[in-house]
Amino acid sequence: MTSALSFALRKRLLPDGLSPGSSARCTAWRMAALATAAVVATAGCSPKAAPAPAAKAPTKVGVVTLVAQSQQLDASLPGRTRAFMTAEVRPQVSGIVQKRLFTEGALVKAGQPLYQIDSASLRATQASAEAALAKVRASQRTLQATAARNAELVKIDAISRQANEESQAAAAQSVADVAAAQAALENARINLRYSSIQAPISGQTSLSTVTPGALVTANQADALTTIVQLDPMYVDFTQSSTELLQLRRDIAEGRFQKLERDAMTIQLKLEDGRTYPHPGKLQFAGVIVNPSTGVVTLRAVVPNPEGLLMPGMYVQAQLPTGIAPEALLVPQQAVTRDIAGKASVLVVGADSKVQRQPVEVDRAVGSRWMVTSGLKGGEKIVVDGFQRIKVGDAVEPQEVDLRAKARAADAATAQANGAAMPASPSAAASAGAAPAAAASAAAPKP
Repeated sequence: MTSALSFALRKRLLPDGLSPGSSARCTAWRMAALATAAVVATAGCSPKAAPAPAAKAPTKVGVVTLVAQSQQLDASLPGRTRAFMTAEVRPQVSGIVQKRLFTEGALVKAGQPLYQIDSASLRATQASAEAALAKVRASQRTLQATAARNAELVKIDAISRQANEESQAAAAQSVADVAAAQAALENARINLRYSSIQAPISGQTSLSTVTPGALVTANQADALTTIVQLDPMYVDFTQSSTELLQLRRDIAEGRFQKLERDAMTIQLKLEDGRTYPHPGKLQFAGVIVNPSTGVVTLRAVVPNPEGLLMPGMYVQAQLPTGIAPEALLVPQQAVTRDIAGKASVLVVGADSKVQRQPVEVDRAVGSRWMVTSGLKGGEKIVVDGFQRIKVGDAVEPQEVDLRAKARAADAATAQANGAAMPASPSAAASAGAAPAAAASAAAPKP
């Protein structure tokens, strides 16, 4: 194309009859023609101008819209379980143990016989007391008859007044002697009943410290066995005086609403992290601070029908402390902290652009933070897609249901765990037999 264009220009620009090689003028014309052809060829081969870049589409991010709501506030407090009642069984009379009438570790009812002590000497003591009572009663009858007769004789001066007064005093003393003999007999009967050692409360027994044939004494230091009542159970837990003061201050200033004791339902978490199925009630709140630990002791009563709780177990007690009437709860994943520890969140403004908003958080409520300042109801908080955006970016907010997302994740985990483990040994056997059957079917027949 360039050669043809150069030839055409040369033919058009040179005078007729003038040969290109005949003179220097021919050379000048040739150079001018070639330069013009080169410019035209270069202009024809240059690329078109690049188009302007397209505008970036807004990034999709997950958000939650804050809603002010009434929220019950709980405090997680450490505690220990204690038996509702504990009774150490000791003998109240001395003697030789003849029988043990219970199984160690078994449940017993109040009044159930536990041990039998040899009662021969106690029965003899009772018989002696009965005889003594009969004796004083006979003496009483004689003295009362004498006193009645002397009262008539003194009227006719048949006896002296002194003799009459002495007989009246003897009759009155006989009444007291009878009362004393009756008391001695009752004491002998009580001691005889004590020869059968009975359970003072219903509950579960511990090991027995004595065997038949052992000599025991009244009110000895060592208990024969111990009975604990496990249903219901006490839970003693502690709260720091600092937290208690802050709670009372929040209630006094109106930030929180006070809960009545009847509305305080205690939920327990066991040592393995599981939630105990039976809620309890707050029974006692201490008013004395332990000077060495700075804590106050509280006590709850919790049902224990299955006997799952045992004395001395460590638990976490979820204690309702108050109600926040206008609480703003932000997912913990939405809150970040800088080097200084100050908290902030990413907020999608009315112009759909991301802004960083400093906030102040008070406490954790489940998997969320309760925000006390920096936010208000209706604002959209970024909870998903942080790595794709920065402050000032235009975004497309999409509402996220975090609870549904958590439930779906839990269901997927459970399904994966179920698929990884056979439901039963028979299922595992059938699962192993299936590949074998398939291999047998695929094998070539002879």
